Amino acid sequence: MVQLLTLAVVGIVGGVPAKPIINESIRNLYFHVSMWFAMMILFTVALVNAVKYLRTGKLKYDIYAVEYTNAGIVFCILGLVTGMIWANYTWGKPWSNDPKQTGAAIALLIYLAYLVLRGSLTDIDKRARVSAVYGIFAFFMLIPTLWVIPRLLESLHPGGMGNPAFNTKDADVRMRVVFWPLAVPGWTLLGVWITTLRIRIRILEEKKLQHA
Repeated sequence: MVQLLTLAVVGIVGGVPAKPIINESIRNLYFHVSMWFAMMILFTVALVNAVKYLRTGKLKYDIYAVEYTNAGIVFCILGLVTGMIWANYTWGKPWSNDPKQTGAAIALLIYLAYLVLRGSLTDIDKRARVSAVYGIFAFFMLIPTLWVIPRLLESLHPGGMGNPAFNTKDADVRMRVVFWPLAVPGWTLLGVWITTLRIRIRILEEKKLQHA
């Protein structure tokens, strides 16, 4: 454990691969890319709970789905912002209408529409049912907007024209020892922790309303 933490510190504050243009900004890998991984995991958990609600009709799954979606949206925004900061250093400006940027913005708008849709419905059961269906739709829209279309088009972002966006040449051992065992699980667990707190608050609020 001590050796792992030592390697982590070396990976963060020590040397990083000397890559043209990116230079020291490659450390943003621990934030930008890790946050996207966390976002996908949180949205996947929301998808599972949306399906569980449609199968069982239990409102607790609706609460789980919406709160994990909320957390995923937060990480989507953070991923987009950190990506814009990175782009400003490497591409010369924060927004270039790059296919990856545009796809991420569309995905974010789709999920923000999910919250607007929920807010427009007052009937609890109808809101939960419609939200579950839309949540499933929103998740599968991530596939073309983030993973398919940007890879088919010419892009400044790694991954354009079919090239892998994250491969063995993008990070050496010094970075991988931080990225996989620490950065990705760390951001994901942070999102899960915040979500569980919000779920507990929502459940207590529901019980309070039932006893009012």
